[in-house]
Amino acid sequence: MISFDSVNQAYGGTRILWDMNLDIAAGSVTCIMGRNGVGKTTLLKCLMGLLPIESGTISVDGVDITRQSAESRPRNGVGYVPQGRDIFPLLTVEENLRVALGSRRDRSRRIPERIFELFPVLAQMMGRRGGDLSGGQQQQLAIGRALVLDPKVLILDEPNEGIQPNIVQQIGDVILKLNREEGLTVVLVEQKLHFARRVGQTFCLMEKGRAVAHGAMEELTDELVNRHLAV
Repeated sequence: MISFDSVNQAYGGTRILWDMNLDIAAGSVTCIMGRNGVGKTTLLKCLMGLLPIESGTISVDGVDITRQSAESRPRNGVGYVPQGRDIFPLLTVEENLRVALGSRRDRSRRIPERIFELFPVLAQMMGRRGGDLSGGQQQQLAIGRALVLDPKVLILDEPNEGIQPNIVQQIGDVILKLNREEGLTVVLVEQKLHFARRVGQTFCLMEKGRAVAHGAMEELTDELVNRHLAV
């Protein structure tokens, strides 16, 4: 479904990704994990075309998207929730959701009712500005905006950062529901080990810009955690 093949990326003269190889199966929930600064967010930004890569290839569903523009990635069925959410604070909830309609492949101009089934609070706050929502509500809005695209793949960069526990629980429920009922492929960068083990089916551990371990979530042993995640 998603393939990184020998991907290299650098900021100026500092290399961040080193011959990164990773294959993510369709219909899976994959957690990308590692200490701060190992290249997790950079990997997602390369996938979304927000950062250029020096060499290697990135493909989605068998299509090489390496040189495609960032604007085209959503039209390939990839929804993205960046770290920090990046909602439009001066736009209303409805306007934030409608922004994503322009990238739908079927050109529909209606916000799917499924969004409000998953996040009922958004239906209650359609006229409120995004910047007036709590952090948890903003994260629900950011995920809802990505789902407006009707994506084949949902990319989440630390979706639980700074979020209250009840919203973390709800986000986990939504990920599991979308994966199990609709077969949505989910890729998330996640620091919370308990959450990763709850929702994830597979894991990838990164160290210094490389994938150093990957496998089924039940293979994420305490030894691997201590070696690559403990601080």
